Amino acid sequence: MLPPVRLRKLTPFALLFLIASPRLSAQTVGGSTVYNFLNLPATPALSAAGGVNVSYNGGDVGLALNNPALLDPSLHSQVSANFNAFFAATKAYQLGGVYYAKKWNTTFGGGLFFVDYGSLPQGDIYGNELGNFHPTDFSFQVSAARSYGERWRYGLTAKVIRSSFGSYRSTGLAFDLGLHYADTARRFSAGLTARNMGGQLSGYGGSREDLPFDLQAGVTKRLARAPFGFSLTAQHINGFNTTYNDGNFNAENGFTGKDGFAAKLFNHFVLASHLYLGRNFEVTFGYNFLRRYELNVGSSGNGLNGFSTGFRARFNRLQVQYARAYFQRGNAYNQLGLQLPLQRRV
Repeated sequence: MLPPVRLRKLTPFALLFLIASPRLSAQTVGGSTVYNFLNLPATPALSAAGGVNVSYNGGDVGLALNNPALLDPSLHSQVSANFNAFFAATKAYQLGGVYYAKKWNTTFGGGLFFVDYGSLPQGDIYGNELGNFHPTDFSFQVSAARSYGERWRYGLTAKVIRSSFGSYRSTGLAFDLGLHYADTARRFSAGLTARNMGGQLSGYGGSREDLPFDLQAGVTKRLARAPFGFSLTAQHINGFNTTYNDGNFNAENGFTGKDGFAAKLFNHFVLASHLYLGRNFEVTFGYNFLRRYELNVGSSGNGLNGFSTGFRARFNRLQVQYARAYFQRGNAYNQLGLQLPLQRRV
C-alpha cells in the first residue's frame, strides 16, 4: 500500500484520468454539440497561437483561465479585459482576474465570457417575419490551481453556462481539468487539459445534448541562444476522425469527400511560433490545420485561411495584446486585450 503522502501526491493525476476517461468513449462529431462558443479563444494570446494552446505560460490571465493549471502566484491581482469583433456583427467580451491565497497555497481565478450575436430577424415555420430577437451566450467560471512538487501544477475550473436564443433557453454546467509541467532550466513546458466535461441542466427544447468535450495536450520550447519559441498542440485527442462530410457541399465546391490518414492526423495539430523582441515585446504566429481544412473551398484560392498572428507589449504595469485570425479569403477578425495588476505582486 502506498504511503499517505505519496497517495496524496498522486491524487491530481488520478483525478484527471478518472474524470476524463468516461468522456472519451462516446463523443459526438464537431458541430453536433451545444455551447460551442466555449471553444472560441477568449484572449488575443490564444487567438494568435492558432486558437488552441495549453502549454505556453506567458503570464497571461486569459491563458490561465483556458488551462487552469497555468494559474500561479505570479498572476496575483492581475485583471484582464478582452474584446473580439467577430463576423456578422457578433461580438465577444471576456473579463478575468486572479488571486493568490498564501494561507492555502492556492491560486484562484474567475472569469466572465459573453457573446453577443446582435439583432437577428425572427420568423415562423412559414417564413413570416415576427420582428427581431437578440441571441446571447454567457459563461461564468471559477478556477483554482495548486503546485505538485517544483515543476508540476494542477487546476480545476467550474463553469455555469447560460444560452438564450429568443424563446429557447438553456442552462449548463461544465468542468475543465488541467495539468502543467515547467522546466525553467531547459525552457520547456507541457500541458494537458480536459475541457467542457459536464452537461445541460435544462435543454433548449426539453431534450438535452452533449457539450463540446475536448482533450488537448501540447508542448512549448524556447530556444536558449535565439529569441524564438515554438508550440505544438494536439486537439480532439478523444476522437481520431474529426472530418464532417456534406455530400452536396463537396460536389458544389470541388471536394472528393475522401480524406486519407495523413489529413485526419494533421487536423489534430495547431502550430505556433513566438518571437521575443526584448523583454517587453512578443510576436506570435499560429497555424490551425483543422480550421484551414474545414473552411477551405476546393474551387477557389484560400489565402491565409487557418493562419493567425498577434503581439503583446508591456508598458510598465500595463500589458496590451492584439491578434488577427484569418478565415477564408478576405475574412479575418481582430481581437484586443488589456491586462494590469491591481496591486503589487506577492
